[in-house]
Amino acid sequence: MDIIKEISKNLESGNTGEVVKLTEKAISDHIDVKIILNEGLIGGMSIVGERFKNHEIFLPDVLLAAKAMNAAMDILKPLLIKGDVPGLGKVVIGTVQGDLHDIGKNLVAILLKGAGFEVIDLGKDVAPEKFLDVAESENAEVVGMSALLTTTMPVMKTVIERAKARGFFGKKKFIIGGAPLSADYAREIGADAYCYDGMNAVDTVKQLLKVG
Repeated sequence: MDIIKEISKNLESGNTGEVVKLTEKAISDHIDVKIILNEGLIGGMSIVGERFKNHEIFLPDVLLAAKAMNAAMDILKPLLIKGDVPGLGKVVIGTVQGDLHDIGKNLVAILLKGAGFEVIDLGKDVAPEKFLDVAESENAEVVGMSALLTTTMPVMKTVIERAKARGFFGKKKFIIGGAPLSADYAREIGADAYCYDGMNAVDTVKQLLKVG
């Protein structure tokens, strides 16, 4: 369908106005909402993610594409809810307590949304209990924690220890990311995975949840 290709193409270019207009037209043409979402929006964001990963485009380009996708999603969301269209999964994400760095975390959230996940972004300086309370109340499958300071890394271990104490460690997946972290540290604290960048986070979450 040409209109779906046009949605994808304009999303790649970050052309919000055109993406919104084409999404509205696709709905009025009675194109299946799942096709608009999966082939138009998620398809376009997947290309954006790959191009970013290959250093063909840069962060401002990703942010423009994300803005276009979010605008189109505002139109689609009521129809997706009405049609009970399932997402790939739900992820709670945030920068841990004591750490105010959020550029990397924001990019991960954008790319996860673009891949079809529902993302609950808790922001920065997030207390351990908040990660767990929201993951529990929202029935999220994945908890993502970010840190840029070595001094805040231990908060991640605290989150996992409290998850064990509350009895839902193992029922949810815990991923970590940030400059000072490593796969070794993830293993040391009992996290399910370390993600070294945004696209790796998308691939990792898909593997952990066996989706996509």
